[in-house]
Amino acid sequence: MPTITYTQIGSPIRRDKTQRATLVGLGLNKMHRTVTVEATPSVMGQVRKVAHLLRIEQEG
Repeated sequence: MPTITYTQIGSPIRRDKTQRATLVGLGLNKMHRTVTVEATPSVMGQVRKVAHLLRIEQEG
């Protein structure tokens, strides 16, 4: 399965509660944290929801 790497580059300050919760669900809680996970449909949906706060790199 392909993997995706994303880094939080935007602040959740003044964002909707659902966007903050989505960042926490993705394993991000501080700026410039990086996470690598499998690109499942559920993860991709979460990433799309907060894409404006992330730098996204697809691998494999």
